[in-house]
Amino acid sequence: MIRTTDLHIAININGTHVGSGLGKAHTMAVATITDNTIVSWDEYEVGWDALHGQGPEGTHHGRIVRFMREHNVDVVITGHMGAPMLNTITKLGVKPVIDIIGDARQAALNVAATL
Repeated sequence: MIRTTDLHIAININGTHVGSGLGKAHTMAVATITDNTIVSWDEYEVGWDALHGQGPEGTHHGRIVRFMREHNVDVVITGHMGAPMLNTITKLGVKPVIDIIGDARQAALNVAATL
């Protein structure tokens, strides 16, 4: 399937690979994909690894929700996402794609091709 409108995919990254856990990500990438081509790739040091568990209840999920909203994320790709975060992401209207390993850019293209 070829999608002709922009798709914004957030990927938890570790170097060039998909990172292991969304809630403890240090860096997130946001890929904009149009016609099965990555038209932009921006990386953000979010520091969620250091911030995890800091602040009042709900603060951490709030950080992640804010990031998803600010970047108009449609899909998030990660190696792992706990059940509470999965619930939060789903309620936000973002499609979670978990248990992904390997090259982050290729993962984004693979996921985009299925939507």
